[in-house]
Amino acid sequence: MAKMMRAGWAGLALLAATLSYAQTTAAPDDPFSTGKVEAGASKTAVCTACHGPNGNSANPEWPRLAGQSAVYVAEQLKLFKTQVRANPVMMPMASGLSDQDVNDVAVYYQAQALQGLEADPSYWQAGQALYIRGDRARNIPACAACHGPGGRGNLAAGYPALRAQQSVYVAKQLSDYASGARYPGAKNPAQPSRNGAMMLTIAKRLTPEDIRNVASYVQGLR
Repeated sequence: MAKMMRAGWAGLALLAATLSYAQTTAAPDDPFSTGKVEAGASKTAVCTACHGPNGNSANPEWPRLAGQSAVYVAEQLKLFKTQVRANPVMMPMASGLSDQDVNDVAVYYQAQALQGLEADPSYWQAGQALYIRGDRARNIPACAACHGPGGRGNLAAGYPALRAQQSVYVAKQLSDYASGARYPGAKNPAQPSRNGAMMLTIAKRLTPEDIRNVASYVQGLR
C-alpha cells in the first residue's frame, strides 16, 4: 500500500509539472476545427505502405496510428515538416502537406479501430511495474500518469496512446529521447514539442532493460 501511495504521489507530481509546462506554451491547433475523416481516408493511401491498413502497422519499425490522438499526430507531422523531428522518410513525406492535409490525416487516424498485439512474456511483468508505479528511487514517474492505465493516452491533451504499439518502435523512440536524436532540429532542445520536455528528461533515467521491458508491456495493452 505504501508503495502504491508513493507511486500515486509521483504521478500527481508529474501531472502538476505537466500542467505548469502546458500553461507556458501555446496550445496546439485543434485538428478537429477543420479536419475531415473522409478526406483523411484518401490522403492516407500512401501511408498504408508503412503504417498498415487503417493505421495498424504490421512492421515493428513503424508506429501504429490507429486510435492515436489527433492532436499528437498533427503536432508530429508539423514537427517532421519543419525538420524539428528527424526521420529521413517522414520529413520529405510531410514537407508537402498543407495544414488542412495534416488535420484530415490526424482526425482520420484517431477514428480508426486499433487491433491488439501480444507482449513478450519474458519482459512484460517488469515493464508493467515500471509503467504502473514508476521508480521513486530513480525519480521515474509512472507512465500511466500521462498515458493512462490502459495506455489510451489523453487524446484531447495530446498525450499519445501507447496500447498495442510496436515494442521495437517504442524502444527506438525512448532511446532517441534519451540520446537527443528524436528532436535534433529543435532550437530549444528542452521544449521541442508540447510534451517533449518531460520525455527528454525521463528517458535519460531509463536503463536499456527498462526500455525493453516497458516497450514489451505497452505492446500487449488492449
